[in-house]
Amino acid sequence: MELIRVALELSELNDEEKQSVVMLAMKLLAVKHRAGRALSSPEETRNFLRLRLADYRNEVFGSLFLDNRHRIIAVRELFQGTIDGASIHPRVVVQQALEANAAAMVFFHNHPSGVAEPSRADEMITRRLKEALALVDVRVLDHFVVSGGESVSFAERGLL
Repeated sequence: MELIRVALELSELNDEEKQSVVMLAMKLLAVKHRAGRALSSPEETRNFLRLRLADYRNEVFGSLFLDNRHRIIAVRELFQGTIDGASIHPRVVVQQALEANAAAMVFFHNHPSGVAEPSRADEMITRRLKEALALVDVRVLDHFVVSGGESVSFAERGLL
């Protein structure tokens, strides 16, 4: 019942007020995903990424760089693409992981089309990245594909 009341109140907000609510939510989630904080739950990370990538009109690929206790070292957007794809270079991902001294990574990218279903190409590049990073002892924990309304976890789907 409380959720319905909140949804009705949000529908009464003007665009400026809605944008303020989104910005506040981003700030709250950013605090939970700042350097030194451990990832507390997949759902929190999913919400953080959905808000972060919601308004992107082109595909963006990035990573959460984590230490051996899964605390965040950095969150970086690594590649920018077009409306339907981005070129991902394993060499650059490995370089960034080593530069950050990461022990583990969580990848993310958006689908501006609004459909979060991973493509075959998404699965193939994730496999290549996982293999390349394994050579330098960096674990890949997950890969989220995010759209405005939904997101898909490779780990939850058994794709890693």
